[in-house]
Amino acid sequence: MEWIYSDGGRAAAGYKGDAGHCVTRAIAIATEIPYQEVYDELNALAKSAPKYASQKRSRGSVARNGVPKPTILEYLDQRGWTWVPTMQIGSGCRVHLRADELPAGRIICRLSRHLCAVIDGVIYDNNDPRRDGTRCVYGYWYKS
Repeated sequence: MEWIYSDGGRAAAGYKGDAGHCVTRAIAIATEIPYQEVYDELNALAKSAPKYASQKRSRGSVARNGVPKPTILEYLDQRGWTWVPTMQIGSGCRVHLRADELPAGRIICRLSRHLCAVIDGVIYDNNDPRRDGTRCVYGYWYKS
């Protein structure tokens, strides 16, 4: 599976340095929505969402420092993206970050502590998440 460097438009939006922004980046790449727009919408959605007991209190922007799972689910659901789980508790890894194990088209893959955009079997991310084809995919979103 090929990997192509992409910051999802972060630098073009005027941001510098590194951040924990994999959710914002993956969504911007896969949906083709400008990075700043995704950034602002995720922050607004997270701010209006109820706080869950398991959810860490974020200092500053959630789009920069880590987006809570319920916010990710709601954001993508509102835009017509469908979640497909590929792993369940106790099932072991059945789908890896490999072109022959993922569908074609634009998808957002959920990995351990990371999200990345995959377009027609090519990973677009700012770091190579492949782990030589052994990286487990917990599930993915696709546009329905």
